[in-house]
Amino acid sequence: MPPARMGEMVVSATPTDELIALGLGSCIGLAIVDRTAAVAGLAHIVLPKSHPGGERGKFADTAVPQLVRGIREAGGVVRRMEAAIAGGARMFEMSGGLDIGSRNEHAVRAALAAAKIALRASETGGNQGRTIRIRVGEGLVTVRAAGQAPVTLLGGTHHGPADGVNPPATRAAAVRAAGAEHAGTVRRLRPAVSTTGAQS
Repeated sequence: MPPARMGEMVVSATPTDELIALGLGSCIGLAIVDRTAAVAGLAHIVLPKSHPGGERGKFADTAVPQLVRGIREAGGVVRRMEAAIAGGARMFEMSGGLDIGSRNEHAVRAALAAAKIALRASETGGNQGRTIRIRVGEGLVTVRAAGQAPVTLLGGTHHGPADGVNPPATRAAAVRAAGAEHAGTVRRLRPAVSTTGAQS
């Protein structure tokens, strides 16, 4: 499937899907998986803090809760969700010591903590671009820095459906959520307009 571009989010409950965010520089690629339900989501976050009228998928403080909501509506359970992040590099020296990558990372960590999602692994900082991938059915999250071998952030153990959780193959293909565009069980979340975001 197409990669999550800047400011976009994708959610899948199809075990054979692979979710990808390419070319992460100062951006953060946020992977959240529920391995029991075999549901995963990926956000390509660009900036730390939203503003009125901004696109929710672009900002850490609005993208994180929206991604969690999308995964829940695809069958995930918050207490089982695990997160990994990649990116947050300092790609260019800027005047005034501005480090967007570091600010993005801190904002994502804060938003995950607020949502009570455990952050299990991170590959951030430095000055290299990265690509993050999720194999949905395995719950496997890997990251690859430019010119380097892939590194596993979250292992691929799939524990199988818990009591009361429908297996992925039998779960309804269409999952309803505000601001979502459906393509089978994969959803590219539209960058919905925020009307309540704080000033940056």
